[in-house]
Amino acid sequence: MLGEAICLELLEAALAACECDQAEAILYSTNSSLTRFADSVIHQNVAEREVMISIRAVLGKRIGCARGNQPTKDEVQSVARRAADLARVSAEDEHFVSLPGPQPLPEVPTYSDATAASTPESRAKAVANIAAIAEKHGGRASGSFAADSAEIAVANSLGLRAYFPATDASLITVIADDDSSGYAEWRGTDLSRLDPEALAHTAARKCVDGRGAEAVPPGQYTVILEPLAVGDMLFMLGYMGFGATAFQEGRSFMCDRIGEKIAGDNITIWDDATDPCQRAVPCDWEGVPKRKTVLIESGVARSVVYDSYTAGKEGKQSTGHALPAPNTLGPLPTHLFLAAGDAAPEDMVANTNRGILVTRFHYTNIIHEKQTIFTGMTRDGTFLIEDGKVTKPVKNLRFTQSIVDALSNVEMIGRGAQLTEYAYVPALKIASFSFTS
Repeated sequence: MLGEAICLELLEAALAACECDQAEAILYSTNSSLTRFADSVIHQNVAEREVMISIRAVLGKRIGCARGNQPTKDEVQSVARRAADLARVSAEDEHFVSLPGPQPLPEVPTYSDATAASTPESRAKAVANIAAIAEKHGGRASGSFAADSAEIAVANSLGLRAYFPATDASLITVIADDDSSGYAEWRGTDLSRLDPEALAHTAARKCVDGRGAEAVPPGQYTVILEPLAVGDMLFMLGYMGFGATAFQEGRSFMCDRIGEKIAGDNITIWDDATDPCQRAVPCDWEGVPKRKTVLIESGVARSVVYDSYTAGKEGKQSTGHALPAPNTLGPLPTHLFLAAGDAAPEDMVANTNRGILVTRFHYTNIIHEKQTIFTGMTRDGTFLIEDGKVTKPVKNLRFTQSIVDALSNVEMIGRGAQLTEYAYVPALKIASFSFTS
C-alpha cells in the first residue's frame, strides 16, 4: 500500500502539470492474490500488483483522457500533459458542464486486515478441506479463492480530495463427478466471515442430489430461483436500463415509465454502496459520495443512477455512480439490493405444485434491452418440484425471459439474502418463467 499521503501527493503533482481549465486525477493500486484449483488439486497461485493512473483534462468543453501505470511523479506528470494535449485536439462536448466539487464522504467499512493478510498457505488449507469434503461425497473440487487489497485516490482542480483503502475476497467452488455438479460461492470484504467447509457441504449436497438427472420438456414453469440466479438476473437488469446513459439515449426500459407500475407490488430494488451488507465504498470514481438510490419501489419505476456528466445534462445531482473516465457505459449501479420477504425456503417449495428449482444461471446474455429479455442456461443444480416436494434432478435448460415480466409474477420472496457478485438478494418464487430448450 502506498498510503494516503503518497497517493494524494502524486495526484497533486498531476494536477499541477495539467495545463487546462479543470483536471481530475485518479490513482488505483491493487494487490491481488488468486489460488485456482481443479480436480481437487491446486494448479495455479498468482500474486499481482497493479497501478492505474488516470487523468482527465478539460479545456472549455473539450475533454482529453490519458492513463499510465507507474506511481512516480514523472509518470503522473507525463500522463497529465498527454491528457491536456488530447483535450486540445478533441471535439467539443456540448453537454459537459463541470467536474464535481468537494463533498464530505460517508464513513463505511471498506477494509479488512484478515483479507489483506491472506496467504497462499491459508488459501491452500481451505482448498484442502474443500477437496476432502468433495472426496467424501465421491466428487472432485474445482474453483478459485481470491483475496485483494486496494487503495483508491481521487483529486480534482476544484478542491475535491478522496481516498480510501478497500479489500475484496471470494471463494467459488464446483464439486462434480462424472454425472453431476454442485456449486457454492462466498463474496465479501472480510475473510474472517468465510466458512469454506460450509460452502463445500452445500456444493457437495447439490452434486449428490443432482445424480441421475432426467430431461423435462421446455415450456412455462413456476420457478424458485436461489439467490445466485436472482443476483445474475438483477445485474442484467441494471446493465440494461438502471443507468442514466441508457435512459437518456432512449435504450432503457425505464424510459417514459418513471412513476408507472412496471413490476409487482412486492418488488423494491435500490442501489446502496454504503450498506455494509455489500462490499461498501464511500464514493465513485469521480470522488462523489455514494448515495442510496431507489430504482423501483413497490413495483413503481422511481429513478436511474447518475454521474456528474449525465446529471449535468438534466440539471440534477450525481448519485455517485461514475465509472473511470473515459467510458461509453455511463453510470451503472454496482451495489444492488432487492428487498427480502418472509418466506422460508421449505415453504416456497411446499407451496409449489409443479416447478423447477434453479441454483444458478450460466452464460447469460441480453436479447432485447427495452423488453428486458435475456437468455442463458441453468447450471450446477436444477431440480423438479412436484406436489410441494423436490422430487428429482433435471437436465439443464435454456431460458429466454423478460426480467420485468418475471418481477411482475413473483409469488414469494425469501426471508434471507446472499451477497452475489453484483447484488444482495433473496430467493424468488416466480409464477411463470420461460424455458425454451
